[in-house]
Amino acid sequence: MTRPTIAITMGDPAGIGPEIIMKALAHAEVRTLCRALVIGDAERLRQAGRLVGADMTVDSLSDAGAADFDSGAVQCVDLKVVPADLPFGQVSPAAGEAAYRYIEKAVQVVQAGQAQGICTAPLSKEALHAAGHRFPGHTELLAHLTGTPEVSMMLVSPKLRVIHVTTHIGLIDAIAKIEPGLVERVIARGHGVLVKAGIANPKIGVCAINPHAGENGLFGRGEEAEKIAPAIEACRAKGWDVRGPLPADTLFFLAGRGDYDMVVAMYHDQGHGPIKVLGLEAGVNITVGLPVIRTSVDHGTAFDIAGTGIADERSLMEALRQAVDLAPKTAA
Repeated sequence: MTRPTIAITMGDPAGIGPEIIMKALAHAEVRTLCRALVIGDAERLRQAGRLVGADMTVDSLSDAGAADFDSGAVQCVDLKVVPADLPFGQVSPAAGEAAYRYIEKAVQVVQAGQAQGICTAPLSKEALHAAGHRFPGHTELLAHLTGTPEVSMMLVSPKLRVIHVTTHIGLIDAIAKIEPGLVERVIARGHGVLVKAGIANPKIGVCAINPHAGENGLFGRGEEAEKIAPAIEACRAKGWDVRGPLPADTLFFLAGRGDYDMVVAMYHDQGHGPIKVLGLEAGVNITVGLPVIRTSVDHGTAFDIAGTGIADERSLMEALRQAVDLAPKTAA
């Protein structure tokens, strides 16, 4: 059996990231699935382990190459950037800086061939900005660190896959940004991921922007015909099964029952809402278009419960499974 090494970033150390990592790594199935290499702070993980009752030791590593995945201990590349008195559940520049450093290191580890994918615990955008790193989130930060000009966010649950044309911008700005070339590139990235996942001819449904897909110009200002339809026609000319623009309310219902392999959402809440209704514990965020594999939990830092030990680790476990499925394998 082969197991890839997955670099798990600890996320915002004041959030639930350290707790869900320790909970997830306590499951034997996770250790069988992959070689988990945490990029974070070893002492914070130990503290989180005590909070959640995880009976595991944490090895503090100065280099990923020193990891001993057969030791039974959590392997942590220890950046030692978390202040000892950092409270849980509070936004702070120190925590934002730590979250940035974990991502930066994880990219370096993967680029050096010491891991085959990245799985991220949640960070706080507010804390990240307070530390001087002006990125809307993980997706844009990873694109910057890898020199990737354009990436897409895909959310995956057991019943639904959604890729987004726009994400972390306001709705008015999102509509202005949407244009046929962007829509076509997003469809192409999603199509490529599905083909690699073994779906030879994926059926892709593309959301409209306006209610009832604009009702032939009755609603909106002709956005469907101007911004979306040309991209769909270009993709169909390649022989792909791409349909739309379709009313979003109907399309998500059809996709949920299995009529479509993927939905293309035009903006953040159009795609996130249906996925999250299905359950936060089941959702996984995949960044499509990066030169490295990256998956993530589909929830935030949960500052309101951080430090209590009650956070649910299931989304992280599913994110690790998705990272393993997408990552190139190495010898166990």
